Amino acid sequence: MGHHQLDALDEQILKLIANNARIPFLEVARTCNVSGAAIHQRIQKLTNLGILKGSQFIIDPEKVGYETCAYIGLYLKDPSSFEEVIEKLSLIPEVVECHYTTGKYDMFIKIYARNNHHLLSIIHDKLQPLNLARTETLISFHEALKRQMPIELSPALTDEGADEVPEIDMATE
Repeated sequence: MGHHQLDALDEQILKLIANNARIPFLEVARTCNVSGAAIHQRIQKLTNLGILKGSQFIIDPEKVGYETCAYIGLYLKDPSSFEEVIEKLSLIPEVVECHYTTGKYDMFIKIYARNNHHLLSIIHDKLQPLNLARTETLISFHEALKRQMPIELSPALTDEGADEVPEIDMATE
């Protein structure tokens, strides 16, 4: 996985849009003291590098009838079946995340269900046929904290002028 060195302007832009993905580019430009074109180009660069991965609206699961959030640790019978299990999990719409993990689980998934009865049916009707050794389910009562990852200045930028946004030569942006 590639790591990309960000400059102070990139990091300032990321902080602003992480707090509000719908912030207008011109407002970002005013805050960063650069042109709207410069912001547009930087956003495009960050997207092309894969640092930004699009934008989306977040649906509140409870407001659309999914009252149960569960995390399920999966133990595979056959460790070589990872890809097959992933393929089958992708066909279960209630599975919204899947992670390969270290520790006691082979995989860890996040599921939204309408209620506990629906969760039980997902486990019995959709997960058990995946030929798993066993599962371990944790139900989340309430999401107490969710946020974007912190955007911190790179160590190379913190030594001198880290709080200052560099002047941008618009002819080269």
